[in-house]
Amino acid sequence: METYTDFVDLIAKSLQNNWDFDALTDYQGVTLQYKDVARKIEKLHILFENAGVAQGDKIALCGRNSANWATAFLAVLTYGAVAVPILHEFKAQQVHDIVNHSEAKILFVGDMVWPDLNAEEMPQLEGIINIPDYSLLLSRSELLTEARERLNEFFGKKFPKYFRKEHISYPHTPNPEALALINYTSGTTSNSKGVMIPYRALWSNYQFAIEVLGKQVKRGDHVISMLPLAHMYGMAFEFIFEFLHGCHVFYLTRIPSPKIVLKAFGEIKPVVIISVPLIIEKIIKKNVLPKLQTPSMKVLLKLPFISGRILDKVRQGLVDAFGGRFYEIIIGGAAFNSEVEDLLNKIHFPYTVGYGATECAPIISYEDWQLFRKGSCGKAAPRMEIKIDSNDPQHTVGEILTRGANVMLGYFKNEEATRNTLVDGWYHTGDLGVMDAEGNLFIRGRSKNMLLGASGQNIYPEEIEDKLNTLPYVNESIVVQRGEKLVALIYPDYDEAKRDGLDENGLRMAMEQNRKDINTMVAVYERISAIELYETEFEKTPKRSIKRFMYK
Repeated sequence: METYTDFVDLIAKSLQNNWDFDALTDYQGVTLQYKDVARKIEKLHILFENAGVAQGDKIALCGRNSANWATAFLAVLTYGAVAVPILHEFKAQQVHDIVNHSEAKILFVGDMVWPDLNAEEMPQLEGIINIPDYSLLLSRSELLTEARERLNEFFGKKFPKYFRKEHISYPHTPNPEALALINYTSGTTSNSKGVMIPYRALWSNYQFAIEVLGKQVKRGDHVISMLPLAHMYGMAFEFIFEFLHGCHVFYLTRIPSPKIVLKAFGEIKPVVIISVPLIIEKIIKKNVLPKLQTPSMKVLLKLPFISGRILDKVRQGLVDAFGGRFYEIIIGGAAFNSEVEDLLNKIHFPYTVGYGATECAPIISYEDWQLFRKGSCGKAAPRMEIKIDSNDPQHTVGEILTRGANVMLGYFKNEEATRNTLVDGWYHTGDLGVMDAEGNLFIRGRSKNMLLGASGQNIYPEEIEDKLNTLPYVNESIVVQRGEKLVALIYPDYDEAKRDGLDENGLRMAMEQNRKDINTMVAVYERISAIELYETEFEKTPKRSIKRFMYK
């Protein structure tokens, strides 16, 4: 492994080197320059010190993405405490449980989250701090109360003239194995586990981003943060890399609907776009595919000379819709819809699909869009190895195993889960896949999701779902097993059905036709026996993966 660079020192140098540059902006709100971030960090350090917070103490953060959330997170790391980011989409009870399990001493909480929480359920906390203005919402410590009341006084005494970049001085983290944060998984198949991320893994993921995007992304460039900061994917590649690189990060403080996202792209013009499939798919399904599926357009697309010009226009329109300045869109977090991916390939759109896990902070595999092989999720990232637990990795599906600098220390206070997951240095992902001769990784599904056919055949529901999701009026689907039969649970596209004049009975007839059609596309043992319609979309994790364990 390359020589580890003190991660906290990287933060300090970025603050000093980019002092007068714009750093963090709440979209359509306040902008903090790097010097503002440094000043806020220093104030929070004074607050922690006078409140009796020690290095190694746990400090939790739970709220929507914002400049103040990001600043508080940096303050925790540079103080030498352990950050515990908590997804704001978690239910109140989950937040209580994580705060208690992590042994957090302080909780930073957003104004949208705080009303649902019950401080009595978190008895170990010494204080709760409001993220928007860092005011105290609760204090169980006289030291904390006094520290907050006299914070400006303490800051003025320490820096009687003004705070300068030369004043930045943080405790070093020379040990790459030191614990930086505990990140609780969002859990598609089970309850959350506290993933212990060392500084080594944060550094390695940052180094990876520099190696693959450092030439395309420049100091001062704009980036939009759409994914939750409390999730490793969004944290690593929409915040940490860009902040250490001197970029300007814009936070979409609201839910990233296609309308808001497209408006922000047009105004901010990001240089790279990090997304989960669902956001991209919604934009393309609503704004592009309907135009290409009209009878007249289908005829034109069959004419060689005309189809090329049409597809060029589609490509340019999509590029412009995403701001027109980006090098590539990196998709991760869940499987990509095959219909959308086919279109993006046909128009030579600059996208790529990566693969990762919270346990790898998060990157496991990636490939630049110009070299990316359709249907794959790239090759092993730098400082990472991948192998398939199979006698014939190119043709026979097996569990994906990985090891390297990105891998976690283990699960916090869960030795059994750690032993079961980290075996001889290899992280067992729980995902299934194959790998071609060039090292391209192809995911086939999760081992926990794999179903057994009546004659012992392996059935990968995600592959059937991918085909189902391309059929008319299907928004999303889950394939489950009932006895020896497969049943498809479908959340229909009710808007599309309404546009086409379908009533409930008409929609059911269309779905029955879908069932017949899907059964011509799959093996005999993968055929769907029935379809059940859901009126609301399926429950999802914050990275927009369906919580499959809730549906049987």
